Amino acid sequence: MEKVKVGIIGSGFIGPTHIEAIRRLGFVEVIAIANHGLEAAEKKAAELGIQKAYGDYRDMLRDNDIEVVHNCTPNHLHFSINKEIMLAGKHVLSEKPLAMSSQESAELVELAKKHNVVHGVNFNYRQFSIIKQLKTMINSEELGKVNLVHGSYLQDWLLFETDFNWRLAPEIGGKSRVVADIGSHWCDTVQYVTGKRIVEVFADLATVIPVRKKPASNVATFGAQKGQEEVYEDVPIQTEDYASVLVRFEDGTRGVFTVSQVSAGRKNRLSFEINGSKNSAYWNQEEPEKLWIGHRDRPNEILLADPALFSLEARSSIHHPGGHNEGWPDALKNKMLNFYTFIKEGKNPQSDQANFATFADGHVSMCITDAILESHEQQKWVKVQLGQEVHS
Repeated sequence: MEKVKVGIIGSGFIGPTHIEAIRRLGFVEVIAIANHGLEAAEKKAAELGIQKAYGDYRDMLRDNDIEVVHNCTPNHLHFSINKEIMLAGKHVLSEKPLAMSSQESAELVELAKKHNVVHGVNFNYRQFSIIKQLKTMINSEELGKVNLVHGSYLQDWLLFETDFNWRLAPEIGGKSRVVADIGSHWCDTVQYVTGKRIVEVFADLATVIPVRKKPASNVATFGAQKGQEEVYEDVPIQTEDYASVLVRFEDGTRGVFTVSQVSAGRKNRLSFEINGSKNSAYWNQEEPEKLWIGHRDRPNEILLADPALFSLEARSSIHHPGGHNEGWPDALKNKMLNFYTFIKEGKNPQSDQANFATFADGHVSMCITDAILESHEQQKWVKVQLGQEVHS
């Protein structure tokens, strides 16, 4: 069987995780990687066992063997590179945020339609098997009517003033940091699992560390190393370390979430609780195999991820027997499996339902971020404006 041929642009933290997930599929092959400069690209290609290396991604886009390109670059490059990938007639899977503004993301949605390419955004948390199970439980009204949704996404990798990364610079990371970087994941996950859109927000943002010490050497995402001696320069910080946001969903359901990258001890803790008229459910990404189910009139339960206990709809998203825990890399694998199965089966991105986040979902995320920033600035409720109607 002919394998789907793939090229990867970018080799920081996320690029190799894409490659590892793709390689687990079996019917997809990463044949090329592009980096900034040929020497860096060849070094990374040798490390990862990839046959082709490009010092300029535009040369990769002219490679006729490549059918799909993954955009794993810093945020400020997402729009232009996503656009060039589609203009080259190739399918595209982009890291989030999809672009630097909702105007740009809307343009990408339209361009994807025009060129009829398969398009995805890496909102991978919706791909956890237990999230799929919870979605089916909500759809079958096992929780009853959803009344409240609340939770947080907390990290600590930017806790100290000496922690620094390209994401802190607005010209590279964007005008929002913690909301766009991890708040977007929280919003996408709860919208997916409940089937409800966030339509209005009231936000409070804060820059907890207003001046940071930038080291002379570059530091990768999640790559701070304790005990190293460094030379620093003071850099004023313009983006938020923290945000709390009240949300209203399209059917009147209420919610609230907090996001932070300065919460000691929380490494990558996306969590949420859904309170329904019958029961509640709580999930925490750092313990991804467990779903807490709360009751009023009988003992609470813990559902462990197990295909024997899952609904038929959720069963295909779990790949090992109960007790063989699946986690973050497995959710990313599910993302790749659904994306590449869509391509392999020759489905139409304009008419067939995608079982993964698309550019339309990426655009919705950008619009929510815009509304949150406007709400904080004006200190009032702000409606999420999608512009023209966008369907995922």
